Amino acid sequence: MVKYGLDYTRCRWILPLLLGIGVIFGIIALAGRGWLESQTLPYVQQASLWQNCRRPDQGGQWSCESLMGYAWGRAAAATYLVGFLLLVICFALAIIAFAIDTLRFNFIRGIGGLLFVAAVFSVMGLVIYPVKFSSEIEMTGINMFSWAYGFGWTTAIMEICLGFFFCCLPNYEDQILGNVKPTYFYSSP
Repeated sequence: MVKYGLDYTRCRWILPLLLGIGVIFGIIALAGRGWLESQTLPYVQQASLWQNCRRPDQGGQWSCESLMGYAWGRAAAATYLVGFLLLVICFALAIIAFAIDTLRFNFIRGIGGLLFVAAVFSVMGLVIYPVKFSSEIEMTGINMFSWAYGFGWTTAIMEICLGFFFCCLPNYEDQILGNVKPTYFYSSP
């Protein structure tokens, strides 16, 4: 943003926009039924963060069991949900911070720190889920952690990366606000 001379007024909404995309990915991960799926036909197992569904054969009915009956299921859901809620709070704070004409750069650094805390909670939930799921629930056939689980990891990676951007942005305060005199590398003959 600073190095290539992009105007601050045009680029100030890039970071909140990326946080908004992270929130959308988090919603997809929370609502998606594709945390774990059967890899090959017949599809006999499908799980989300909240429940595990299986069916005996190709034309049979799905029978679902809540994962909230397990302590690890509640822990995985709670930690991922706390990380997601912190991400939503960071999104709201970023909109407020960038909507004000004069940026409060220490406020922006605080958003970055909160994003790191959100990433820790999200990663904890994303690690608890597959470890305990594969050890405590009997899986039939060949299964894979699927698209909704991938959206969860994408959200966590975005939280970490955006945390770095929000923490490093105040280091370029003068360049962003235009308080630095430009340096020209032209010398007259």
